[in-house]
Amino acid sequence: MQPALDQTEILKSACRMAGGPSDRLSSEWRARLELLLRDLDTGAGLTPLGRTLAYGQLVSATANMVGMHRLWAQHPEIDAVRIERPIIIVGQMRSGTTRMQWLLACDERFRFTRFYESWAPFPRIAANRFFDDRTWRARVALVAAKVLNPEFQTIHPTSANAADEEIGFYNMLMLPAAYEAQWRLPRFVSHCEAMDKASLYFDFRHILQSIAWLRGCASDRPWILKVPQFAEDLAPLLAVFPDARVIHVTRDERAVAASSVSLVTNQMKLQSDDVDRGAIGREWSRKIALRKARTAKALSETAGPAIEVRYADVERDWRGSMRRVYAMLEMPFDQATECRMRLYVRASTSRKPHRYDTGDPAR
Repeated sequence: MQPALDQTEILKSACRMAGGPSDRLSSEWRARLELLLRDLDTGAGLTPLGRTLAYGQLVSATANMVGMHRLWAQHPEIDAVRIERPIIIVGQMRSGTTRMQWLLACDERFRFTRFYESWAPFPRIAANRFFDDRTWRARVALVAAKVLNPEFQTIHPTSANAADEEIGFYNMLMLPAAYEAQWRLPRFVSHCEAMDKASLYFDFRHILQSIAWLRGCASDRPWILKVPQFAEDLAPLLAVFPDARVIHVTRDERAVAASSVSLVTNQMKLQSDDVDRGAIGREWSRKIALRKARTAKALSETAGPAIEVRYADVERDWRGSMRRVYAMLEMPFDQATECRMRLYVRASTSRKPHRYDTGDPAR
């Protein structure tokens, strides 16, 4: 029997999973969920497997958000956790932002969000108080992803404790960052692109403060933040992190479009029997143009430290590119960090590369 993509059912299952009520979820949050569910039901062309995966993702994201609200209510001191001078990596999907994040994560002077913290931010209510089940849940999720989609680790190699993007935060906030890369959601995406996200980025920061608080140790190390969605929402993100330093990663737009379409097609084929590569190409060409324009406008209006780093320059001379980054950060590029970066680069170049069609993605 297929699960019902129904808000009442999702909230009921999520509350059972989280061990708490959903009364703190805002009416705006519920409206976005309802819009998402309508698109899934009427236009995504989901297979039975696709409906099951969608249901599971939405229940998990809702349970995480219910749990976050409970945590905030029980621990108001989380508001005081300091996230100072973060390093924001902004760029299109498939533009090299992950490589920049992983290079910087080699530096022990920085903090970063781990995969399990993004997708499984706190222990389940039923977990033993002496056992943190988050990394194990993340490992199970990664194994399942690999079984269902063998290309996943090639497209986005990661592990439970690895530096990863905060994309799980967007799932909790019921925003399309991860959802639009696997399902066709025209009304939901259009609504979220047009809405004022100022208050949502305060929630984003609050989730990050919660992750820091859950680690149980105070630290003033700068946090590396990276999600492709930042390219669309850089202005409201900088409004909540006004002291941020920005690394703008750029890549040839045809390569970005081809790789993005390849990734989205791969994700959609797993869950839908109605996948139109031409339509995906047109949508992501539009999305790339939107994000490019919004990023340019936000950068033109900020007085904070920022640098552009081109994908091709990192390919040709990663050390030189990182020296430029560290000069912008006003930090020494020390030998120990360079050594760890060299080991990362050596390991990453030995992995099987992601192959994608370089034809016109909008055709």
